[in-house]
Amino acid sequence: MDFELNNYSISLKLMQLYTTLEIEQQYKDLLCLIEIMEWVKKFLGRPHPNLGRPGVVCPFVPFALKSNSIRLAVIHTKNLYPEEIEEIVIRYRDIFLDMEVQQPELAINKAFLLIFPDIHIEDTSELIDGVQQKLKPLFVESGLMIGEFHKRNESPGLHNPNFRPLRSPIPLLAIRFMVELDLPFLQNPADPRLRIRYLEAYLKYFGNKFTDETKFKNAHQALALAKEQLKDQNLVY
Repeated sequence: MDFELNNYSISLKLMQLYTTLEIEQQYKDLLCLIEIMEWVKKFLGRPHPNLGRPGVVCPFVPFALKSNSIRLAVIHTKNLYPEEIEEIVIRYRDIFLDMEVQQPELAINKAFLLIFPDIHIEDTSELIDGVQQKLKPLFVESGLMIGEFHKRNESPGLHNPNFRPLRSPIPLLAIRFMVELDLPFLQNPADPRLRIRYLEAYLKYFGNKFTDETKFKNAHQALALAKEQLKDQNLVY
């Protein structure tokens, strides 16, 4: 009986039927996936004359592509409130943390790209930047980074303030593991309370695993400075 049920399930999968609207939607989603995949390969994964340093725009991309560690998802958000989008992104954070990799040493290359084709360019400030800013503390304290990408992103490059490395053809949020090199992104918030939160999470996450002693010292110095600034401003942490 179980054998018959299994065969029936397999038959249903083989006989999957689609409506014309479902096909159109899947086709549109596929185009989004292909466009972002090409952007990852041809922009993030290659050098750029305005980058301000040698190497590719994102140092992790070549290794992630080689190890097939990037996962992409198309998320439709029509008529969703920011809070609902936040809930969706948090669920992907949980999936990211739960997903095992066949080769643990390659886990650092794992990345999720959450693509939001329904978000208009005029709404990226609220629905991409806003969601990223709201969730970043939660992600950092989970040992993760979450990055915001869209056509109007004005975040400057670390080595060239006139370069815009976070511009993508379609709005998206990227999830990956935190690395030691992320320190500059964690010590730049103007609010010292947020800086303290980030830096404490950074130091806790790496613990005694630092490979760059300079990063370890710089993080402690930045944390002490943030606490001193908080004290001078009479703010409560």
